[in-house]
Amino acid sequence: MRRGSGLWAGALLLLAAPAAAQPIAARPDAAAPANVPGRILERDVAAAAFGRIHVTIWLPPGYDRGQGRYPVLYMTDGQTLFDSRAAPGNPVWAADAAMLAVARRGAIRPHIIVGIWHLGDSRFRDYLPAAPLATLPAEPAAELAKRAGGGLRSDAYLDFIVRELKPRVDAELRTRPKRDDTAIAGAGLGGLIAFYALAEHPKTFGRAAGLSPDWPVLMASEAGPLQAAEAITAAWALYIARRLGKPDGRRLWFDRGTAGNDGFLAPYQAAVDAALVTAGWQRGRDFASRDYPGAGHDAAAWAARLPEVLAWMLADPKAGAAP
Repeated sequence: MRRGSGLWAGALLLLAAPAAAQPIAARPDAAAPANVPGRILERDVAAAAFGRIHVTIWLPPGYDRGQGRYPVLYMTDGQTLFDSRAAPGNPVWAADAAMLAVARRGAIRPHIIVGIWHLGDSRFRDYLPAAPLATLPAEPAAELAKRAGGGLRSDAYLDFIVRELKPRVDAELRTRPKRDDTAIAGAGLGGLIAFYALAEHPKTFGRAAGLSPDWPVLMASEAGPLQAAEAITAAWALYIARRLGKPDGRRLWFDRGTAGNDGFLAPYQAAVDAALVTAGWQRGRDFASRDYPGAGHDAAAWAARLPEVLAWMLADPKAGAAP
């Protein structure tokens, strides 16, 4: 298991008022171990709607030695990205290693990675896109409300990222803040909120990736989705038609395995792919939709294909790096 790096004994609280806030880069964290190049920052960030949200920020090797600016990749489920101690007993994505491997090939620029931790029991409410599912008929809508245990908070969650977290990151780290240098990625429900971010905030995010996105939303059991599958599929397609807009240089990645819960995703993804094409998105240029036979719905599977995800999603056309 990979060790964490640069963890402070106590996380720094970023206060809501900018004048009183300690800057993200106020002082150095402990040096990363040799097997984790770069530097890790652990921070608690004030969030108007949530109190505090923890973030783990990875700075690529070279950040501390130079003055250059870096694009930024925001990732959901931040406790599973770098440090096995934050996800005990579970594999981690090794997102830093994946980023370095692809950047060293010259396929992409190295990105700062901002891992946003989920809030535990409210993860379903926080990550599930509200607007697409507002069009569901009464029965699946009632089932969704019961499962969520309260109103969906995904719009507030995106507001936190766009209006509170990103401005702080851009102000206090050497970032490239424009849309085409800002990406977001996640898996499962995290993949849905990444897609939602690209649709709802097209001037903020230029790239997004949803690994094993939980399109079915409601699963009766591991045996299969509820009978509301047709209504849920129609809701996603309607949202894409009404809200996503033309690509305008944006890039979107989707994928899925064939084992476990991922085995239920194919018909949903096919409907989403068709809706993207109808909306003017060209497969292979504007969006990717890949199958990984035998892969399951777990961090080990996502870690295995993350380099391929990053190479496609973050490819720099100006550098001729568009695999």
